[in-house]
Amino acid sequence: MIDRPGRKIFAVIVAASITLPSGSAWAQDFGRPDTREPPYEQQLHRLSEILGAIHYLRRLCDSDEGSLWRDQMQALIDTELPSPIRRARIIDRFNRGFETFRAVYRTCTPAATLAIDRYMEEGVKISRDITVRYGE
Repeated sequence: MIDRPGRKIFAVIVAASITLPSGSAWAQDFGRPDTREPPYEQQLHRLSEILGAIHYLRRLCDSDEGSLWRDQMQALIDTELPSPIRRARIIDRFNRGFETFRAVYRTCTPAATLAIDRYMEEGVKISRDITVRYGE
């Protein structure tokens, strides 16, 4: 289980991962058109889905974080500056993560808490991987 400091670390790592080159900067750096996806696109989609799931579950389990996880998602989008198609895909993944758990959990349960912990761990790993491999 990730304790409260671990959760803050995850939020910081997500925030740090927004030092990635933006979509247009990535295209310029690698000489590819803006319509191409950066090499971390699939990881970004998974991270978006995790943020959506955590946003729902943490609120369900009475966290006092408010819109922290949605704000983290917005910060990723704002920094990434995706094309409209990429933006829609990224948002769709966030919403998918949110809706998947909303369809199943109506109250905070031990299983919901376990899901939070597992997603936190996975989110930390993905954020670190993206930052290490592609961060500026």
